[in-house]
Amino acid sequence: MDHAIAAKPKTSPLVLLLVVLTWLLSLPVATPALANGLAGTPPMGWNSWNQVRCHDLTKDVVRRAADALADTGLRDAGYEYVVVDDCWQAATRAADGSLQPDPKRFPHGIADLADYVHSRGLLFGIYAVPGSRTCAMANDAYPASGIGSLGHERQDAETFDRWGVDYLKYDWCYADTVDGLDRKAAFEKMRDELAALPRPIVYAISEYGVSSPWTWARPVANLWRTTDDLFATWDSVLATIDRQAAVAVHSGSPGGWNDPDMLQVGNGTLTADESRAHFSVWAVLNAPLFAGTDPAKLSGTDLATLGNAEAIAVDQDFAGSQGRRLAAGPGYQVWGKPLSDGGFAVVLLNTGSTTATVSAVIPGAWNVRDLWAHRDVGTAVSASLRPHAAALLKLTPR
Repeated sequence: MDHAIAAKPKTSPLVLLLVVLTWLLSLPVATPALANGLAGTPPMGWNSWNQVRCHDLTKDVVRRAADALADTGLRDAGYEYVVVDDCWQAATRAADGSLQPDPKRFPHGIADLADYVHSRGLLFGIYAVPGSRTCAMANDAYPASGIGSLGHERQDAETFDRWGVDYLKYDWCYADTVDGLDRKAAFEKMRDELAALPRPIVYAISEYGVSSPWTWARPVANLWRTTDDLFATWDSVLATIDRQAAVAVHSGSPGGWNDPDMLQVGNGTLTADESRAHFSVWAVLNAPLFAGTDPAKLSGTDLATLGNAEAIAVDQDFAGSQGRRLAAGPGYQVWGKPLSDGGFAVVLLNTGSTTATVSAVIPGAWNVRDLWAHRDVGTAVSASLRPHAAALLKLTPR
């Protein structure tokens, strides 16, 4: 039997009204974003890591992903970046010190691969690190040496420019313990090298939230990771959601985004309900949306999740603040954010193990639309939800 979970138990609607109004009236005045004019909305695309990790990465994997993004409609839905993660590199740099791709797995080079991605109407991204070794060298026994950007920042940036790179994922990977680097200074160094290039390159940094980058990274990068890696389990998704509650208050102007890591839709043990809940919260968080599975093998359900135009529109709509957690208790959470049309996006999340009705009181008079059912559902902000399921609702003023 369904059982009701109030969004604010033992709290009157008037108190919740004051809480939400206070939130709306105190949207943060953020430090200006990185002045490269890029990532005006959260970037979207595909990244190779969650699909093939390290040793199975090849040019054919990347080309097939680009083809599938175009052919499935995901490209037209907004998934425009094709990002090659760690393990594309040869074991050593070239004689002149420049990076070079693995000759067997990328026999025609990276510029050729970028050209192919561009020919499909997509943009191309690549992976590098500020220290001397990559994460795969430390964690996946990747047999390489000296392929980090330490001491080669300008050379690597110019190489990426020459290859036609549009997006750089710059991953910390123990650069403090191995190389004695300072996070902010190291990321600023590559920022400055990218700024000197004629080619615009979106700059994504990843240090897993260790030094609270949301407090300092806005003028440094276009997006920054807020947590350690997300895995394809409900426990990992929920733990990552919980960690965003404290981070959301630091959101600010477009061009700089909190990044709770790549999507795991279609991976691991996640059910369809869990994948939609995962996507719903990422949308309200204005999170970057990077698919991490084989887009050519998506089930119809997972393709519909990733390609939901109404949910994507919520993610791409920034009206002064990313989503915040409005209420939480045993078995439920409520997240919400303002929309640019004067409405609200709300996620009702059942974190429990039984079916439950989750409801919220949002001040004002609203017409409510269920963005997964793609239909108007009346005026109540309420939904009966299976375990680990979520409703993503759009509230439009009446």
